[in-house]
Amino acid sequence: MAGAAAGGGRGKKKSGKSVSRSIKAGLQFPVGRIARYLKVGRYAQRIGSGAPVYLAAVLEYLAAEVLELAGNAARDNKKNRIIPRHIQLAVRNDEELGKLLGHVTIANGGVLPNIHAVLLPKKHAEKASKTVPASQSQEF
Repeated sequence: MAGAAAGGGRGKKKSGKSVSRSIKAGLQFPVGRIARYLKVGRYAQRIGSGAPVYLAAVLEYLAAEVLELAGNAARDNKKNRIIPRHIQLAVRNDEELGKLLGHVTIANGGVLPNIHAVLLPKKHAEKASKTVPASQSQEF
C-alpha cells in the first residue's frame, strides 16, 4: 500500500489549482453560470454535463457574429463605438440573423433605409417631358 500513498494510484494528480469549465472548453462565456441557470430555471429534471458547455459555445458564437457585423457597420459609418443602430443594421442586413431575430425589437435601432419602388419617379415620364419643347403651346 505504500504505492497508493505515494501518489501512484488511479486518476490525475491534484495540482491544487482548480480550472474552470469555460477554460477547459476554450470559451469566454461562463459554463458554470449557464449550468446554474439551467438548473434553477427547471427546464428539465436533470441537466447533462455537456449541455451548458454546448449552450455557452452557441451563445458565444452568436455574440461574436453580431459584434463582428455591428463593428463593420460602425466602421462604415466612421464611428469607433458600436451603438444600437449599428446592431440593427447588422442584424437586418444579414439573412440568417434577420430570420433568427425577425420578431425582435432593438431599442433605438431605427429602421433600414428603404424606399418602395412604386414611390420612385418613373424613367419614362422624365424622358417624355424632355422631348416636348416647353415653348410649344397646346392648341386644339
